[in-house]
Amino acid sequence: MHIERLSKDSLQALTVLMLELWPDCSFEEEYENNKEILRSGKETAFLYKVIKEDYIGFITVSLRTDYVEGAITSPVGYVEGIYVKPGYRQQGIGIQLLAAAEVWCKEKGCVEMGSDTELDNKLSQIFHQKAGFTEVNRIVCFKKDLR
Repeated sequence: MHIERLSKDSLQALTVLMLELWPDCSFEEEYENNKEILRSGKETAFLYKVIKEDYIGFITVSLRTDYVEGAITSPVGYVEGIYVKPGYRQQGIGIQLLAAAEVWCKEKGCVEMGSDTELDNKLSQIFHQKAGFTEVNRIVCFKKDLR
């Protein structure tokens, strides 16, 4: 088992995992987004691979220079997505992926990390708390159609 940074060889695997987490997304759109991550110096992804098997988890992280809830510095490393396949959860894999992302963020000059989750995603909230995150706010988002 090991963690590797996103490469051309793992683009498809990352996209497949993302669709497990976000099934309403399209493969083509996420694949193109992931190609942008490869070219960007402001975001990256790490994948967890089981030897003799396949990739079973990922984390995507970016550098945010805009407002991040609760942060007082900039840039802030931001967890854009984290996922571990159900059969591999509760084994510390998410924490290992987060640790890889933390190293990358520190290398980029960050001293804080942010993340978010849905209000009803209790498992994610528990993960974040166990990983050392502190809840800083709860919001409800709205939109209005102007057509």
